[in-house]
Amino acid sequence: MAGHDEKIVVGSVEWCEFPDLGIPAMKARVDSGAKTSSIHAFNIQAFGRHGKPWVSFEVHPLQKNRRTVVRCEAPIVDRRVVKSSTGESEKRYVIKTSLVLDGTQWPIELTLANRDSMGHRMLLGREAMSGRLLVDPAERHCLGDRTKEEIKDCYDSAENIPNGLKIGLLASNPELYSNQRIMEAGEERGHDMVFLNIKHCYMKLDATAPEVHYRGGSVLNDLDAVITRIKPSMTFYGCALTRQFESMGVYTINNSVAITQSRDKLFSLQLLLQNGIDIPTTGFANSPMDTSDLIEMVEGAPLIVKLLEGSQGRGVVLAETKKAAESVINAFKSLRANLLVQEFIKEAQGKDLRCFVIDGKVVASIQREAAAGEFRANLHQGGNASIVKISPEEKKLAIKSAKVLGLKVAGVDIIRSAKGPLLLEVNSSPGLEGIETATGKDIAGAMITSVEKKLSWKRELGTSLNN
Repeated sequence: MAGHDEKIVVGSVEWCEFPDLGIPAMKARVDSGAKTSSIHAFNIQAFGRHGKPWVSFEVHPLQKNRRTVVRCEAPIVDRRVVKSSTGESEKRYVIKTSLVLDGTQWPIELTLANRDSMGHRMLLGREAMSGRLLVDPAERHCLGDRTKEEIKDCYDSAENIPNGLKIGLLASNPELYSNQRIMEAGEERGHDMVFLNIKHCYMKLDATAPEVHYRGGSVLNDLDAVITRIKPSMTFYGCALTRQFESMGVYTINNSVAITQSRDKLFSLQLLLQNGIDIPTTGFANSPMDTSDLIEMVEGAPLIVKLLEGSQGRGVVLAETKKAAESVINAFKSLRANLLVQEFIKEAQGKDLRCFVIDGKVVASIQREAAAGEFRANLHQGGNASIVKISPEEKKLAIKSAKVLGLKVAGVDIIRSAKGPLLLEVNSSPGLEGIETATGKDIAGAMITSVEKKLSWKRELGTSLNN
């Protein structure tokens, strides 16, 4: 063990190197408060080599840079439960590899975790520093900083070249956060991602050779999969396109039947009730003549009025008195709008849960709280999101709701009531920004992984993107 004078003095942030992983430069957050060290990793796959457990993974070594990707492989030394900075516990692979700092090299253990949302892609904990380093938390880059030119030289050959699936994203707005993240997540995993604007697609209906054409005349006949993110106003045409892709043998992550069922709020609630899923007491009527009885169905005011065609919190109104309820319902009816009347869950205090379900698993969950003056959280209109631990009953409700509607990817909204969790609605094109920001989880990446698993696609082991 080195003496006091022989120890390396480091600041709170330093550049380090992992020669065995092929990572020549990576900025690390030096944190003596953390016991274990952790490196940013995604697309993690365990495999066997010569009878021993190994793991392959990919790393974005540079912060705020998803184009630079290094493929790594290492023997697995352990798998441990680690509590993240958000307070959530997860099981992580542990590897042992060589760390180089200031020309000195020694072996350290690293846990593999997705640190995309963290301040740095590498965390150096005290176990790796013990007996070797002294930390001056007031300083940074005590061992020297790297210039942009030096970093570029290190990673000139590490840009991700598509060699995987060809995946189309069927949506409307390429600038939307969710769509950008899905495109990025696919590209960083080596897939050829194509944004397909719904309005620019058209179809050839043919019993033997159905086709989808794109603006300019190109034929979309070489897609392996399509991720469907269809906004409510484009449901009819978007589902028609989805059916066309299905007839061509292209895998769609949410199929046309599932999307159609989820978009019809009345029909979806009837399906969910038939399958034993609890919802707030709800009434539906077609004529304004039935307004008074409709209000009584849900135990009177206060109550919620919802347009069947509404989305993202729009077309949802709280009526606090019977008179207000009658006015809102009759106003909507005069516009020939279809609506639901639903009981108001006072004890929820303007909060609900959003559970993100992928392939029958809840991959993330948040609590959404209404902005001041609102009664229900809406992240599009100023609501707040925070991490929440959901109960086994809530998890089961979210998973079953998505399954009943046939959705592989779903945002399931649940409200906590005095009689237990109740389902509010199921969204077939849930937004990613609020839940990724709050939880720090790579939801877009999980969606791409879902496509890979369905199509049994795996990147060939033993290859590296920076070779």
